[in-house]
Amino acid sequence: MIIRARTVVTMDGVPIDNGAVAISGDRIIDVGKFDEIKVRSRKSIDDSPPDSSPSRAPRLRRPAPAGSVVDLGEQALLPGLINAHCHLDYTCLRGKISPQKSFADWIRAINAEKAKLSPKDYLASINEGFAEAKKFGTTTVANLTAVPELLSQIPAPIRTSWFAELIDVRAPGRANEIVDFAIESLKSAQNWGLALHALFTASKDLFRRCQEVARQENILLTIHLAESREEMEMFRNASGPLYEFLKSIGRPMDDCGDKTPLEHFLRVRDSSTALRSARNDNDWLVAHLNELTEGDFDLLERSKERFHVVHSPRSHDYFKHSRFPFERLRTLGFNICLGTDSLASNENLSLFAEMRRFHCSEPGISPDEILDMVTVNPAMALHQQTTLGRIRPGFHADLIAIPCSKGRDVFDEIIGFHDPVAWMFLGGKQKYFWHC
Repeated sequence: MIIRARTVVTMDGVPIDNGAVAISGDRIIDVGKFDEIKVRSRKSIDDSPPDSSPSRAPRLRRPAPAGSVVDLGEQALLPGLINAHCHLDYTCLRGKISPQKSFADWIRAINAEKAKLSPKDYLASINEGFAEAKKFGTTTVANLTAVPELLSQIPAPIRTSWFAELIDVRAPGRANEIVDFAIESLKSAQNWGLALHALFTASKDLFRRCQEVARQENILLTIHLAESREEMEMFRNASGPLYEFLKSIGRPMDDCGDKTPLEHFLRVRDSSTALRSARNDNDWLVAHLNELTEGDFDLLERSKERFHVVHSPRSHDYFKHSRFPFERLRTLGFNICLGTDSLASNENLSLFAEMRRFHCSEPGISPDEILDMVTVNPAMALHQQTTLGRIRPGFHADLIAIPCSKGRDVFDEIIGFHDPVAWMFLGGKQKYFWHC
């Protein structure tokens, strides 16, 4: 199959006008100018040796162009978008929780809403989230779930890295049991990892056990870190609403009062000599990282820590967090991605909307660099940089198309795109969302 479009945005340099992508199965096998792709495809067919077996189709290195060209017209063809941090469990909580006076109050509010949800509600919510993400051009998600035991009942329609979200703040001494249950539940998933919810809800034992599993199974870990002012106040000053809330439910607070969340994270992560010797910062996806002191930046610069960072612009605005230190983190060499977080603090699952909001807060960052944050960068964070995030031979043919106009910058049009996508190719199948 050959797919032609006004512009092909490969993420490998300048977009290709009157471009085309050749696909075999669910893989890209060629990309370039439309006329060149047609010639190369025909030549590959003509040069293919005949197959003497009557029971098998002729072996083709390129798809036959006859009857197999899909012309998308005045569209920009680009890689499917990758959401590096979302909670599809909570799609059903859209609009249910208004902004609260404190982060601790928001935790109380979402806990109250979660208490009302049945397994059936969670299944419906996750499936609704998948449908919405796909509608807005997302073809891969890194999804944190509090109900990994339901995964066997969920046929994910897009590529999914499942992260079981783990909390043991109300279950002291059960870290091994909690992790083992999550691992058993995740066996049906092709790509999976573990999510320590946050430093204030995960014990040192849970942290240590997750790192052991990560090393043994070669999986990714993720965590919410340095998200709110209250988290900083809790760990550095042993005070504030979050400190008082967690103390009231019985959390030991002896780790508070001397270090920032980042310092605490690094200390707990490195607490085991064995783990320290096998540590790989590239295995961590850190969500948020809003609250960093000058001392934290000095520490990062000296220690060369380079885990991946996920920023969720609209959820960030909902909570009125401190300004995300994008420029300083980028200067230090961090790989920064965008995600939607959950609909308990966002309005929809559109990464186009996240890109627009990020551009508003960082107008000096070019649209093409912002598009990297939902394609190339998250592919790297998920260790799939050789198969996702670009239009390149050998990569998965995860493609979407949006309208574009002659004479306008295609990256500006991508950032400004508001509607559901018109066309998608995923898993070896194309789908039209309008009549063509």
